[in-house]
Amino acid sequence: MSSPTPSTQVTEIDPVEAVVSSIPLVLPLAGAVLIFLLAFIAVSMA
Repeated sequence: MSSPTPSTQVTEIDPVEAVVSSIPLVLPLAGAVLIFLLAFIAVSMA
């Protein structure tokens, strides 16, 4: 038996790491949208 070569070895992509890399961009945008919506609701109710 021979050991597998690196070209036949399959590397799996971790879905958690794919999401974590986009958190610094998505989190502030989601916060800004939430603040805008809350301010719009407060102004419309006043």
